[in-house]
Amino acid sequence: MTIVFLCIAGFVAAFVDSIAGGGGLISVPAYYMAGLPTHMVLGTNKFSATCASLTSSIKYLKSGHGHKKLLKHALPFTFIGASIGVTTALQINEKALSSIILVMVMIIGVSSLFSKSVGMKENLKPIDKKRIVLLVILALSLGFYDGFFGPGTGSFLIFGLIHIFGFEFKKAGANARVMNFVSNISSLFLYAINLKINLYYGIPVAIFSILGARFGTAFALKKGAKVIKPIFVTMSLLLSLKLLLVDVLKIL
Repeated sequence: MTIVFLCIAGFVAAFVDSIAGGGGLISVPAYYMAGLPTHMVLGTNKFSATCASLTSSIKYLKSGHGHKKLLKHALPFTFIGASIGVTTALQINEKALSSIILVMVMIIGVSSLFSKSVGMKENLKPIDKKRIVLLVILALSLGFYDGFFGPGTGSFLIFGLIHIFGFEFKKAGANARVMNFVSNISSLFLYAINLKINLYYGIPVAIFSILGARFGTAFALKKGAKVIKPIFVTMSLLLSLKLLLVDVLKIL
């Protein structure tokens, strides 16, 4: 039953993540509920997430929504940031890491809410040196974040690409998924060599994550920003509600 639960969570997480990011907000708690320790949760989640992001990245690139010029600048720094992030996470005590994660998740929810009024239509801005520098900072910092923690990375990337370059949600999501895949594969390698992946759970969940990513990407490409935006905002609202309930239960 635990594997069935994780596979369903993996499918839903990959479906949502390929549309608007934030899938880790579903899959990471699911792995915790399976009883895995924090570092094993992050490593196993990274395994299934990498399979999903590869699937959606290929589909988005084939659709022509990937911006090769921007990705050329962003991907190397995404890779470097993720490598540093994983190295940092593996050196932190698991109890301390769990507390840091709660703070980070709150930041994700609050930040995502500010994206509600943008991204419905393209308002492209010139690709100048200033915006390339901002892209590099975005790639490096969110690569680090993805390696260190992960959930919500896609949402942050979409948010950043919309504000820096004026993309609408679909194009921002396509490029975010490719960047997310690079940070995932970098992080996965480091978690693997440190033996922080539970393949007993990871392999079946990865299979269902691939299916979720395929359906989610096709859905996003067909429906566009009018569907991506409400899903993006809904994930943020659900996250905020979840955190509020956790705090209330702790007080009680």
